[in-house]
Amino acid sequence: MIDHVSITVSDLKKAGEFYDAIMTALGYPCVYKTEQGIGYGLRNSPEDDSHTYISVFASPKVIADRRHWAFRATSRIAVDRFYVAAVATGGKDDAHGPALRPEYHSSYYAAFVTDPDGNRLEAVCHLPPEKS
Repeated sequence: MIDHVSITVSDLKKAGEFYDAIMTALGYPCVYKTEQGIGYGLRNSPEDDSHTYISVFASPKVIADRRHWAFRATSRIAVDRFYVAAVATGGKDDAHGPALRPEYHSSYYAAFVTDPDGNRLEAVCHLPPEKS
């Protein structure tokens, strides 16, 4: 459903360290860095429109208002790596660590964190253990 998203942060250098770590943990490449922003993932093209892309931009005002961005993880191990990377680079736990979330469905494995500006992020794997 979502093609691309932008997240705003107050300190792009600090955010870059955080987002580099969590995106690497999830296997999403950093595809550009400028003084204005950082991009992760792959952009769509006329030949392949199966990708999702995220930009992180510096903003003088950031309002962390409980909306959140959920990133698809290919495995439960990737969710765990995302969580460790987030907490190690200034993020904060926002839901008691990586865990099954059966209130969504029986295989929903996710971790919720906030970035240094309070933006809420999630990594989720929908696959059962034997497939992830």
